Amino acid sequence: LDKSQFMTAPEFAQISGYINTPNNNHPITLSSLRGKVVLLYIWTYTCINSIRPMPYIDDWNQKYSNKGLVVVGVHSPEFQFEKNYANVKDAVQRFGIKYPVILDSNHGTWNAYGNNYWPRYYLIDAQRYIRYNHVGEGDHNQIEKSIRSLVAERAALMGAKEISFDVNPTAPIKP
Repeated sequence: LDKSQFMTAPEFAQISGYINTPNNNHPITLSSLRGKVVLLYIWTYTCINSIRPMPYIDDWNQKYSNKGLVVVGVHSPEFQFEKNYANVKDAVQRFGIKYPVILDSNHGTWNAYGNNYWPRYYLIDAQRYIRYNHVGEGDHNQIEKSIRSLVAERAALMGAKEISFDVNPTAPIKP
């Protein structure tokens, strides 16, 4: 596959905090996730458009994390009070988010990706190329198809002869 038309995913930039990361909320980097498929989800906890997709993201995290998908929530605040670590941590707990969340309080990562929207999805392949991105809510079926495609591609790169997916959601999704 010629990847010359794809952009290399920028490293996380100016991160002000970490929630749900390994080793008691220590830093994670995109470089440390190389070899994984990464779903970067840029959101903010007071935006209804960022909240409604969360059941889908949780479902994808449950279904594909054992096949090489890593979901990383990038909390990029819209309002000043959303920069408060305790507020974000409370929201992460309230929403039941289990995947890592990095706090992009100064929009360093937001700017590195040239983002202008909440929510925004970036799918990054195992070699760190942005292979798919989506603005806003909806199109969940296409996002999941893209996740499956990149997870299967990753498995093939690792020498797998076949990969299977559970066709049923792990839990009912209640938008």
